Amino acid sequence: MNGLWVFFTSSESWRGDNGIWARLLAHVWVCVLALAAAGVLAIPGGLALGRRRRGQVVASAVANIGRAIPSLAVLAFVVAAGGGIGFLPTFVAMFALAVPPMFVSTATAIAELDRDVIDAGRGLGMTPLGLLRRVELPLASPLILSGVRIATGQVIATATLGAFVGYNTLGRFITLGRANRDDGMLYGGVVLVVGLALIADVGIRAVARAATPWEARGRTAKGPSAPAAGAELQ
Repeated sequence: MNGLWVFFTSSESWRGDNGIWARLLAHVWVCVLALAAAGVLAIPGGLALGRRRRGQVVASAVANIGRAIPSLAVLAFVVAAGGGIGFLPTFVAMFALAVPPMFVSTATAIAELDRDVIDAGRGLGMTPLGLLRRVELPLASPLILSGVRIATGQVIATATLGAFVGYNTLGRFITLGRANRDDGMLYGGVVLVVGLALIADVGIRAVARAATPWEARGRTAKGPSAPAAGAELQ
């Protein structure tokens, strides 16, 4: 514990290109870009597939593929394919890690919506885009955001592997601390990664609550967790 205290209170730990601030920024940067790119691909793809009511089978296949390919193997492949070291292989590996949970949650959320609600929207003359915007996305958003939250936690934790390919993430504290038998640096890196993951998780949960206020009202009233069909379609 003394080494951990020294690590966080020493000014040397915070300054320079190898300090906490620099590595934290690099870690956050690659995670944000990978998650944003994954969201651009996975969420629209999941929406399109889920609306065809074929989301479960494909989503399950994507999830299984995502679990079967380790991120370290993706890093090694990108480096071996000429992608160099540093940011690019880390980004590609984190992108590949983030796509499956986002895609699976989105496809499943849309495919499992109550068809009576969807048919009611069509009966009111809604266009496909209006139906998606006013009915399907609001009802599916809790599960979609759950997938985003899972992907975010996985990416933040796994981005530490970037240290193995020369990218200056928080994982450098872990690898250097272990190599140099510096427990303060080692556990300091762990604390920083866990803290960042917890902050991101709390932030996404707050966004989910703000985006789905009927969930909170439903829990308070011990009623349904989604808005009533009539209220949603008005």
